[in-house]
Amino acid sequence: MNPFDLTGKRALVTGANTGIGQAIAVALGNAGAQVVCAGRSGMDETLALVPNGTALKLDFADPMAATGVFADQQIDILVNNAGIIRRDDSVDFSEADWDDVMDVNLKAVFFTCQAFAKAALARGSGGKIVNIASLLSFQGGIRVPSYTASKHGVAGLTKLMANEWAAKGINVNALAPGYISTNNTTALRADEERNKAILDRIPAARWGDASDMGGAAVFLASSAANYVHGAVLNVDGGWLAR
Repeated sequence: MNPFDLTGKRALVTGANTGIGQAIAVALGNAGAQVVCAGRSGMDETLALVPNGTALKLDFADPMAATGVFADQQIDILVNNAGIIRRDDSVDFSEADWDDVMDVNLKAVFFTCQAFAKAALARGSGGKIVNIASLLSFQGGIRVPSYTASKHGVAGLTKLMANEWAAKGINVNALAPGYISTNNTTALRADEERNKAILDRIPAARWGDASDMGGAAVFLASSAANYVHGAVLNVDGGWLAR
């Protein structure tokens, strides 16, 4: 038996329209899962890549957007990928930018996990939750105060929920992507000085590709990770080891 086979499982991936979310949706689909691709934008591109994929409109500007999703359909795997980032000096950072990021990146993650767990516990079937943390779950970063706070929070909530739900058959873990070539990092890659400084520190000597996250997500969503609880797995080209 292949412990990484997700045949017969149904997964929900948030923010699946592009970047890391799209890559994870594709990887889960290729591993055999039926994938619900959720987000506020169109999913046509993702659905063309995902076997047995379906789309679901969700906008996590409302942190409670997914709370009604799990009661009327069985979802075995939840990947909380949807997220936003706002950049400004801390002395100039606005309350609106703080609240917008925290709502999507942290509050929505918690209440989506809560809704998933309620449904899973009611069914008695267990499940897998994979949250998307960040290198900034461990570091401070620059000019992204609300993003840093939210990703520290994601790491903490991942551990807390693992503590509460591990004995009940729900695995809660997180991936911490390194510097990945996505829309969120366009500004960094366009800044010649910052781009060079980042590359100089990455032992793998390259920016990550979104597809680099796929295998790690499949692992945490599969039976191969049945005894993995509360882990934050770095997929960062060695950045944190430097």
